[in-house]
Amino acid sequence: MFHPDDIHPLTEFQRNAKSFIARVRKTGRPVLLTINGRAGAVLQSPEAFRDQALDRDDVLLLRSIDEALAGKGRPLREAAKDLARPRAKRRPRVA
Repeated sequence: MFHPDDIHPLTEFQRNAKSFIARVRKTGRPVLLTINGRAGAVLQSPEAFRDQALDRDDVLLLRSIDEALAGKGRPLREAAKDLARPRAKRRPRVA
């Protein structure tokens, strides 16, 4: 997934943050930052982050549609009434 040139220690990033950001903007590839030799964080472009968030939302929407078609969940009116109640008095969520 990560090209070997895109894996760096966090301390290197801390010393050269501007150049890392410029590289991510130029190449569009994320950078894996390691802490004690293990994955610690990922630096990615705002566009890649946005696209990833949109993909996640699409997956959640499709999963919800699948659950509804399988008869899971509750009718909208029932759920809306439940949400209007104080949190402590709500019915347990259907799995």
